[in-house]
Amino acid sequence: MPLTADADIKALLEEVRTIALVGASDRPDRPSYGVMATLQAHGYRVIPVNPQITGEHVHGEFVFRDLSQLGDPIDMVDIFRRSSAVAEVVDEAIAIGAKAVWMQLGVIDQAAAARAEAAGLKVVMDRCPAIDLPRLGVAPVGERA
Repeated sequence: MPLTADADIKALLEEVRTIALVGASDRPDRPSYGVMATLQAHGYRVIPVNPQITGEHVHGEFVFRDLSQLGDPIDMVDIFRRSSAVAEVVDEAIAIGAKAVWMQLGVIDQAAAARAEAAGLKVVMDRCPAIDLPRLGVAPVGERA
């Protein structure tokens, strides 16, 4: 079952330090652009992933083609893609050893969520961390005990 309880989601957001944002955009009018900025402002390291803008930079971070290119361990994969693209991203998240996958608002794939959970990943679906951070009172990364 994906995490739905506020306490579980808050605990996940407090554990996470490094986030891969799949579907990151370099366009300020796109939601993923603003969410990435919000997550960075909260102290997370956010690594953008988007094959269409690989090699460019978004909010000061190099954009990677896919999760397999990342050299750093990833705590959470935030998925800003259509639901139909989630299965492939979840498989990549499992392969790189991510600890959690987060599907953005409107992004739902029950089968992929079940696969992620069976592999030991925590799953959040149809939510936005940029909304949940202030709502749940999650302290910025550098201010946590």
